[in-house]
Amino acid sequence: MVNEDLIARIVKAVFAELNADKEPEKIESVNKVTKNDEEEIAEFSNIEEQDRLKVPMPKNEKALRSFLKSTDARIGVWRVGDRPLTGSLLKFRADHAAAVDAVFNDVSEELVDRLGVVKIQTMVKDRDEFLTRPDLGRMIDETVRKELMEKCKIKPQLQVIIADGLSSRAIEANIEDLLHALSQGLDICGVEQGTPVFVKYGRVGVMDIIGETLNAEAAIIFIGERPGLTTSESMSAYISYKPDRANEESNRTVLSNIHRGGTPPAEAGACIATVVKKILDKKASGINLKD
Repeated sequence: MVNEDLIARIVKAVFAELNADKEPEKIESVNKVTKNDEEEIAEFSNIEEQDRLKVPMPKNEKALRSFLKSTDARIGVWRVGDRPLTGSLLKFRADHAAAVDAVFNDVSEELVDRLGVVKIQTMVKDRDEFLTRPDLGRMIDETVRKELMEKCKIKPQLQVIIADGLSSRAIEANIEDLLHALSQGLDICGVEQGTPVFVKYGRVGVMDIIGETLNAEAAIIFIGERPGLTTSESMSAYISYKPDRANEESNRTVLSNIHRGGTPPAEAGACIATVVKKILDKKASGINLKD
């Protein structure tokens, strides 16, 4: 079972440090982007549809309002003839544009530099190949393997990996707060981290190659998930005990839906630290992890 008290302690410690060490302006600027075309799209896509009752004279208005408050799904958008309302159509197109941007844009170099990670690239050459050859996104060449062994700690308890995956926006929106909370949590749990790695054009399976290369006891990869029309900022964490290239997907423990509308990154980082501790204690992950 997940230790709820430990998670609460970690979250409290993280926010205490955030308030003490960060300038107010910096705290307020989390997830903020510059004023450009992308921001205008984001502003429109964030309109609170739940507060807009568009169905005229609903039979059960109370139930409909309850549904709208409980989900971001597109329900009760209504129509004019066989066409959607203008507002609904514009929001759909804005959310679609945000999803496309998340897939095709790269994680900013400024963010990667701030993270202080070792930067590598899979065998993928460009974005088009990344989308059409997922197998190459799970592979690194021998030159990259040697670079990892030269620059990274060998035999860490936990190897942390960050990959752009299918949403650069997910990484940019969540990773800094999550890593801060995770680091605090791992320290409290007594888990030693290796040298963090950022993978460009990475798929989930690359974690096993990196973990095997560095002989890590466990590896975790934070990766941007395929964006939908509800959010383009969802990130997931995949954890594997004794990672190697022969690893099966069923051996990975997954925590998904990490974003401000799902599990907030700071809370996710605290929770993941306790899960990692359990995996190391039980020496198993995925379906082999028992209570």
